[in-house]
Amino acid sequence: MTGAHPLLAYLVAAAGGRFPKVDGACTVVPALPSGLECSVAFTGHAVVATALTEAAVRARRPDGFGGSLAPDFLRWLAGDGGWIGVIDATLVARGRGGGTLPERTDAAGHPRIRLATALRRQVRVYGDERGLVILAEVWRARRDRARGSASIERQLRTGRLTLLQPARKS
Repeated sequence: MTGAHPLLAYLVAAAGGRFPKVDGACTVVPALPSGLECSVAFTGHAVVATALTEAAVRARRPDGFGGSLAPDFLRWLAGDGGWIGVIDATLVARGRGGGTLPERTDAAGHPRIRLATALRRQVRVYGDERGLVILAEVWRARRDRARGSASIERQLRTGRLTLLQPARKS
């Protein structure tokens, strides 16, 4: 696959406040460039990234109302030799620039950082006494993050957005 992954378009649109139609549908796109597969559920619409055929996925009847995250569907998607992580929220927003969280080089042993390093490229860690922020390249033109404790999520989320430069309008 050349160019940006199709799932990226959904995430970038969501960061701009544009979401898929609430239609209960499930869109099937190719597996991620790393070979990983996933199911991303928006409100009322799902996107499944997989190396499996669209016909095979549709035969399992995933839907945008939770069916694409059902345990049986995820076990089938992972296959006999695959693994399933956790169902996690993916929050997307545009960078703001001007960040001040210091970069951290002392937290490589943190479980979230070890996982990010195993699955992603260009992992960089920032944070302070409130928690850590992980930015990493996941797909072309996308940076990913992990969060600190829930009580400081909003503060870190605001700080995280300042670490990324604002996107140019197209």
